[in-house]
Amino acid sequence: MTPEEYFAGEEISPIRREYIRGEVYPMSASTPAHNMITLNLATLLRKQVRGTECHALVQDIKVRIDPVDVFYYPDLTVTCDPRDSPLTDSFIRYPCLIVEVLSESTEAFDRGDKFADYRQIESLKEYILINKNRSNVELFRRNERGRWELYSYQGKDQIQLTSLNLRIDMATLYEDVW
Repeated sequence: MTPEEYFAGEEISPIRREYIRGEVYPMSASTPAHNMITLNLATLLRKQVRGTECHALVQDIKVRIDPVDVFYYPDLTVTCDPRDSPLTDSFIRYPCLIVEVLSESTEAFDRGDKFADYRQIESLKEYILINKNRSNVELFRRNERGRWELYSYQGKDQIQLTSLNLRIDMATLYEDVW
């Protein structure tokens, strides 16, 4: 399938589908915990970027990764790149932050092949994996040498997003989840 055929299908499809090198894969359904975590973080990100050149985007906006020919639907994305403005397409190309809330059916893919594809995005500074079943967040940050470093957060920690100069309490992230 070509990207053009994929987009034509997306316009009429009742479900979201990701495009990976010519193949199309349906997205799995989310849970209330998944939605609440996404909403909690989206609220914090929107508040942080309001009035700036950055945009916080949720679930229905794709990330296009040209070098590897894919379109993914992250749970949350932030772009601060003027090349993504105005937001008239159904996708962005230059995110600085991508967030995935893990599910049992996608966790291995989110950690493996998907993260390998995301690393091809030169503008990407941070990639976050959030566990929906327990208080556990893994943040991968690209350092000044272009290498990815892991920061793990649990319990009462504060997540530090350097890409947006934002600290997030774990309790706020997981508020009303359990």
